[in-house]
Amino acid sequence: MKHRQPAILLPEGGCTQVLLHACCAPCSSAIVEWMLANGVRPTIYYFNPNIYPQEEYTIRKEESKRHAESLGLTWIDGDYDHQSWRCHVAGLEHEPERGGRCQQCFNMRLLAAARKARELGIIHFTTTLASSRWKSLEQITLAGQAAQASVPGTVFWAQNWRKGGLSDRRNELLRQYGFYNQQYCGCEFSMPAERQQP
Repeated sequence: MKHRQPAILLPEGGCTQVLLHACCAPCSSAIVEWMLANGVRPTIYYFNPNIYPQEEYTIRKEESKRHAESLGLTWIDGDYDHQSWRCHVAGLEHEPERGGRCQQCFNMRLLAAARKARELGIIHFTTTLASSRWKSLEQITLAGQAAQASVPGTVFWAQNWRKGGLSDRRNELLRQYGFYNQQYCGCEFSMPAERQQP
């Protein structure tokens, strides 16, 4: 008999608005659906300067925008500055996946999310990164907590978005919407070997 996965829980004290840092449409879809069904209206913040090459970034960005607009949600385009991201991870290029480079990447992106939430007057922020099997939940939580500490007035909604059947629902929505489904995390260091430049 399969154990039922724990339900997703709202932040302590409740939440009706959240800034959702989104890495892509497939990872956002089930999370957004759950939020809307539970009285939470997300503002989608697409900030992913790690993605390489720019053509890949643009495809993922347009899919994220298409999904948000189909639901009437506010969608915000963060700046794409891959060179700035490279500076943030300088010296960590040869780190393995889930190593120091990933932590620095999460730190940069979630700090930007916290700042955007404060700018918009939204208290809670969270991220779709915590839905991906490629990511370390511990690293994401550390990055979110650090961002919260750096941006007073914000609260990181630490959540394992793989639970509550959302992983299965993600796959259903991927097919329903016909999303482009990427096969690597995003940066050049996570690309499949056959796609990496010599």
